[in-house]
Amino acid sequence: MTDRGPHDTAPPADIPYRLPWRSSNVRVGTHRGKLEGAGGFFRDVVPLLRSPDPRRIDLRISARDPFEGLYARRFEQKTSVVVYAIVDVSASMGFRGSADKMRLAAQLCGALAASVRRAGDAFGLIGCDAVVQKDLTFLATRARGSEMEMLSRLRAFTPRGAGSQGFIDAAGLIAGRRKLVFLISDFYIPREETEKIFAAFAHHDIVPIVLSDSLEIERLPRWGIMSLTDLEVGRRRLVVMRPSLWEAWQRRSGRRRAALKSIAARFGRAPFEIQDRIDWDRLGAHLVGGYA
Repeated sequence: MTDRGPHDTAPPADIPYRLPWRSSNVRVGTHRGKLEGAGGFFRDVVPLLRSPDPRRIDLRISARDPFEGLYARRFEQKTSVVVYAIVDVSASMGFRGSADKMRLAAQLCGALAASVRRAGDAFGLIGCDAVVQKDLTFLATRARGSEMEMLSRLRAFTPRGAGSQGFIDAAGLIAGRRKLVFLISDFYIPREETEKIFAAFAHHDIVPIVLSDSLEIERLPRWGIMSLTDLEVGRRRLVVMRPSLWEAWQRRSGRRRAALKSIAARFGRAPFEIQDRIDWDRLGAHLVGGYA
């Protein structure tokens, strides 16, 4: 799924997100939970001895029992969840062409943080490359205004590192109850490392968000001499572009996308690609129903 367009649009008041699982968190919220409660979604009707609350006796069902048993209605307690944005801040995220990947990441995280807080959930952010960046480590909180410091540091950060071990380390920092985790990256990561990252977060609900720039691959000229820089290693080289090389790069890009989609499918949700700008409507639709 690719988000394309020449202009940025303002984020909506809220980005909807739906969970295909029930949270075990005891804090009251807006999501379906595993615990019984006074309100929320109707679950079922059980014998009163299994749910000894006479206030919820179902007289209609009880009257139909030939053995004159009493039955009570059970409800699911609405609960809250913890949401994290794990952001790739390695050197490749510093590419600027039709868009600025780090600006897109900050824009996305800002909208997510505001939406999560208004839903009563907790939001945290961790920036990673070869290590977890301490200046970009914010454990989940519900505090109003907490996202301002997160976003300020994310916007000011200059990507320069290489590697992806920080993702694995970040998974250890957020271990525990199941969480909703947004993995935000351009995913210029070898397949073997990508599989390890997804495996590290396998306990959680993973939402892969791919940030891409059309000038990196799709809009490259078929002919010409170009000076290219490998941002991960800082090496420059001259490339004589020609149709055969252009097509080879397109195929390689297609294989990388297919590999990511295949890996993500094993962990529940398909990746959502943001290219050049964020289409908020399509993102919201994906988060509501985008399960692999």
